[in-house]
Amino acid sequence: MYPYPVYNVRFMEMHKKCPCCHQTFVLEPGFFLGSAFFSYFINAVLLMVVALTLFYTRTRIGVGWMIAAIVFVVFGLLPVTLRYSKTLWIHLFIRYEGPCGEIEKKD
Repeated sequence: MYPYPVYNVRFMEMHKKCPCCHQTFVLEPGFFLGSAFFSYFINAVLLMVVALTLFYTRTRIGVGWMIAAIVFVVFGLLPVTLRYSKTLWIHLFIRYEGPCGEIEKKD
């Protein structure tokens, strides 16, 4: 779905169509707005894991540790969470047909 690596300036650019089967990725304008729900959920789970890890590994958690954890999770993992949320969203509407060599090309 993505022509560039995760940590690249163009990390959110997508192919317009699948290079294998030519399925259009953007089904309608604003299609990926729903992926914000997945992004919110992924970030909430990651922040909860970080908060519980800090809680169980340190006796006192300072504000600095919590701010650093939030900055790392939200901004450091932003390309990963946005890509996964878009991928999960599109898989709700388009069925995965398998690797490129096993599917018929659509025109």
